[in-house]
Amino acid sequence: MDAAASPESFSFITLFLNADWVVKLVMIGLILASLGSWAVILDKLFRFSALNRAADRFEEQVGSGRSLEDVAGEAGSNPRHALPRMLQAALKEWREAKAKGVQSEGQVALLSQRIDRVLDTQIARESAKAEEGLGSLAIVATASPFIGLFGTVWGIMHAFQSIAAAKNTSLTVVAPSIAEALFATAIGLIAAIPAYIAYNKFSTDAGKYAGRLENFADDLSTAIQRRLSERV
Repeated sequence: MDAAASPESFSFITLFLNADWVVKLVMIGLILASLGSWAVILDKLFRFSALNRAADRFEEQVGSGRSLEDVAGEAGSNPRHALPRMLQAALKEWREAKAKGVQSEGQVALLSQRIDRVLDTQIARESAKAEEGLGSLAIVATASPFIGLFGTVWGIMHAFQSIAAAKNTSLTVVAPSIAEALFATAIGLIAAIPAYIAYNKFSTDAGKYAGRLENFADDLSTAIQRRLSERV
């Protein structure tokens, strides 16, 4: 850049337009990565809020004193949320055992183990759903600063080549070229910081939700074991 620096030389649009094509590609990639991470962030904000509200409502229904069969029946044949699916899966095992007849403590123990395995499978499946998209946040959080740094290094190399060709090292000439290169690092940090914060927050939220499912499974397993012990 041969012209003297002006305030307009440091606007975001001007810095992007005057950057080397490699730096432009880096900037575009980082902007797309940032937009993608924000899509995941917004999705997770609404999803975890909805999951916890649904879990609150269902736990209130289960704790209201009504029979588990009535609560499961109200949830429908294909419930959307994890807790009613877990309840229906456990009750299915219970009904099958009831139809066959539970005659001994050994049969009770085997049925309890089968119910625990069914609930563990449900928990693993629902936890995996809750964690969907967190991997992309982790990639953006860890890779974006290095990608931006690559753009900066490349841009500075290109800037020095231009300066050497122009044979002019005055600050008014050097500053815009260096600013174009550093702009890539700034975009990398803009992409990485929200993704890093969101990844840690939603990882914690996913862990809490998985713990909630495990607690519900333990309570449900205990309730069904109590039923089984009464029949033996």
